[in-house]
This record gives sequence, C-alpha cells and structure tokens, in this order.
Amino acid sequence: MQNTKLMLSSLTLVGLFALAGCSFPGVYKVDIQQGNVVTQDMIDQLRPGMTRSQVRFIMGSPLITDTFHASRWDYLYSIQPGGGQRQQERVSLVFNDSDQLAGLAGDFLPGVSRDEAILGAQPTTTEPLQPTTEDERPAPGSLLEQIQGDVDAAEPVPVPIPEPLETN
Repeated sequence: MQNTKLMLSSLTLVGLFALAGCSFPGVYKVDIQQGNVVTQDMIDQLRPGMTRSQVRFIMGSPLITDTFHASRWDYLYSIQPGGGQRQQERVSLVFNDSDQLAGLAGDFLPGVSRDEAILGAQPTTTEPLQPTTEDERPAPGSLLEQIQGDVDAAEPVPVPIPEPLETN
C-alpha cells in the first residue's frame, strides 16, 4: 500500500515537471537553423562563368540537386529564433551546358545585404570610404600633420643578419 502511494506520488511529480518544462515562462528556447548557411559575402563572390567546382568551393554543397533539372543547384536556409517566427532564404544557381554559372535567382541578390534581416539585427548604414589623393594634405598644426611628418622623416634601418652557426 505504501509502495503504491510512493510510486503514484513520484510518478505524478515527474509528470508535473515534464509538463512545466514544456511551457514554463522564462525557459530558454534554442535557435533552430537548418540548411546551408548562405551569406551575402558568398553571393558577392559568385561571377558568371565560374565552374561547378569553384561555386561549390564558395557556397558549399547544394542542399538540393534536382534530377529533373541537373543544371540547377538550390540552397535553402531557415532559422527560427527561440520562440520567434521562422524565416527562410532560398537561392537557386543555374549552370549552362558547359557547366559554368549562368544565373542566380532567389532571396539574395548581388550587392544587397540581407544578413542583418535574417539574424534579426537592425541594418546599419555605413558611409563609403572616400579615396584620398596625394593632393589632399592635412590641416596645418593638426595631429594628422604631425604624424605624417614623423612618417616622412623616418629613415629605413637595415635589418641585421645573424651570423651562421658553426657546424662541426
């Protein structure tokens, strides 16, 4: 009688813990990533005329190689942040008859960054770097002018070459 009561109460307690673990607020939920991770940097490296092996080196093995469309490789990537909405990205690469990259279709486009959007971060805007010409000199008396003066006044120093070790 007592063993049955102990077993029933322990089974009830285990069941309650199992149910509480499923829906208890504040429980960490893992981000679920599936498929090929495709970044904008990978897409920007692709060029028309690349061979299949060059594309495989940059992008990795395709997730889907369709037997009915042998000239098309599909890369799928999905992420579901813990407790968040699932987001999916798709890229299809098309090769011509000579096995060279001919086209690109999908959610990524060359030069358009979507990495921040898929990771849930706010996109940051950066100012493009302006190339400097040699005609542009720093303002007189500025720290930049002092540093440039020190660099210009520096003299090269030869690197000492060590004597060879004696071998007997």
